[in-house]
This record gives sequence, C-alpha cells and structure tokens, in this order.
Amino acid sequence: MHTRAIEDYLKTIYGIQAEQSQVATTVLADRLGVAPASATHMVKKLAEMELVAYQPYYGLTLTERGQRKALKILRCHRLVELYLVKMLGLSWDQVHAEADKWEHVLSKEMEDRLDAALGYPTADPHGAPIPDRNGAMPQLNLLRLTELKPGQTAFIAKVSDHNSELLRYLGRLGLYPGAQIKVVAITPRDGLVTVRIGDSEHALGMEAAGHIFVTEAYK
Repeated sequence: MHTRAIEDYLKTIYGIQAEQSQVATTVLADRLGVAPASATHMVKKLAEMELVAYQPYYGLTLTERGQRKALKILRCHRLVELYLVKMLGLSWDQVHAEADKWEHVLSKEMEDRLDAALGYPTADPHGAPIPDRNGAMPQLNLLRLTELKPGQTAFIAKVSDHNSELLRYLGRLGLYPGAQIKVVAITPRDGLVTVRIGDSEHALGMEAAGHIFVTEAYK
C-alpha cells in the first residue's frame, strides 16, 4: 500500500476526529475527495494494519499507533506551511496544497532544521497547533465564532485551512489569527454573523464564521 495514501488518510482522520469523536467513512471520503467505496476499502486496510479501529456503520477512530503516525505527518505539514509563509513569502491560502507534497518526503533532520530555523514555533500560519518533536499536541480551549453572542469580543486563534478561497476572502478582511474582533449581530434567519475588526464591520455567512475559532470571549 502506498505510504503517501496511508499518511493522507491518517492525517485527515485525525483532523475530523478533532471535531467529532467518531469518524464516518462518508465524511472521510468527502474530505479526501474520493468515492465512499474507496474510503471504506482503505479504512479496512488501515484496520488490518492496526492504525484505526473500525466498526461498520459506527465509524472509526485512530489507534494509539495510528495517532502517533498522524501527528508526525501533521507536524511536518504545519512546519512546512509556516516556512513557506515566513521564509518564502507565500500567502496563507497558497501553502496547504504545497505542504501536502513536502510532508511525505521531509527527513527527520530537515524537520528539525526547519523547526530550529523558525524558532521552535507552536502554531502554523492558520493558528493550528504544531505537535512537538515527541508527538505531543498542544491542547487549545477554543470556541467557534458562531458560538459567541452579540456584544462579545474575542481574539481569532485559528482558521480552518480546508478552503483556500475562503482563506483569501478572510485575509482580505484582515481576519487572521491574533486579530481582535467583536460580534455586532447574529441573524440566523439571514444566516449572517456581523463582526467588527478595527473600524470596519463585515457580515459573514454562518458557514464561513464556523471555520473561525476564537479564544474565550469577554464583554
């Protein structure tokens, strides 16, 4: 079985598992852009390799061994993303696909050199935590922007990097990790969250707002 395919699946499963305890094969297939039957076939192979625990109709979870491998590839991916932004000047919406290529070929020595050159960072350009060299993942206590109430203020901590078009749009609005925002209004009927950043106000769709994670809000 191709190592790259295994690593892609494990990394993606880890990402979905961070959002929900059980990973459905249909969700996994959608995230990877493959047919559900292909995803199910691969999951069964991963279960045979003891990288996932899989129960048909109930979903799957990473085993301890599978999680270690997922965190290793995730560390490489996020270090490369940060390197591409900080050292090569790429924008945050350009680096995800490129890092997908680098993560599979990065040696341990190059991984350590990147880490040192970047000053041993703890987060990638999108605010996602970078596992340390021992595979420990920092735990963040974050809220989705959609969980805030009008009048609450918070700092953006992380933005999902699954959609490069959304990243370009949010970047134009200045909605980067570290930016302070205030929720002005939420109108579920219209599907909009209006936020203020600096002197500007922007109305975001609920889906877009759901990809923004913030620190604990305050008045």
